[in-house]
Amino acid sequence: MIAKDSGTGAKMLRVVSINVNGLRSATAKGFFNWLATSDADIVCMQETRLQPHQWLQQHKPEGWHMHLCHAEKPGYSGTAIYSRYPFSSINNGLGFDICDTQGRFTAAEFHTDDNQPFVVASLYLPSGSSGDEAQARKDLFLQEMLTHFKQWRAQGKSIIVCGDYNIVHKEIDIKNWKGNQKNSGVLPHERAWLDTLYNELGYVDAFRVHHPNTQEYSWWSNRGQAWANNVGWRIDYHVVSPDWRDRVANAFIYRDERFSDHAPVIVDYQL
Repeated sequence: MIAKDSGTGAKMLRVVSINVNGLRSATAKGFFNWLATSDADIVCMQETRLQPHQWLQQHKPEGWHMHLCHAEKPGYSGTAIYSRYPFSSINNGLGFDICDTQGRFTAAEFHTDDNQPFVVASLYLPSGSSGDEAQARKDLFLQEMLTHFKQWRAQGKSIIVCGDYNIVHKEIDIKNWKGNQKNSGVLPHERAWLDTLYNELGYVDAFRVHHPNTQEYSWWSNRGQAWANNVGWRIDYHVVSPDWRDRVANAFIYRDERFSDHAPVIVDYQL
């Protein structure tokens, strides 16, 4: 049912994750023109900032199955999944308020040609950068989210959780390591949360499978000359269950065009 032939006999699935920082804005910057030539099969978007009545035809290119998970608050948060393949099922939310009312998680189930199920999810973790209250909300989200990651492992779920995690993992993932040690996104307990996913639960940072030592970023502040000087953070991830580790065929961050303050993180998986 799913997967195209790469030309070598292997069946490949290209999954893209991007925080679009407003889908209307990204559309105006040529996002869908790029998407048409990207060879993407599944696209996970974060921070769509769209209500259903604002999700217009220009955001719905032909040939895609699409699902929008919107926040209750207009112009805020939200996630979406676009796919070349039909969804077997799709679900919004995870059962806790900050996630569900802000449209921060949506997950689509698919089946391979031999009827094996897997899930691709779009996750948008909160930022804690605006102050103590925001950080407290982010910490609560991390606590709740960890419970779900544990449950998925206990269930043996095959899953790719794409998204803006708003956390760098290691020094290699940020240009200015020393200057950000006390800032949200670089705090020790946040990075330890990622350690738990990878080291204790067995999840895999798909980008690092192919680039264990590469210093690349996925987000750049709009302040100053961060983009021009490549003063960035790698905070956008494909976090995958361990069954996907050996199926990561390629991974890269697309920087030739700029649709957002985040760049598309693209991973090719062999099925």
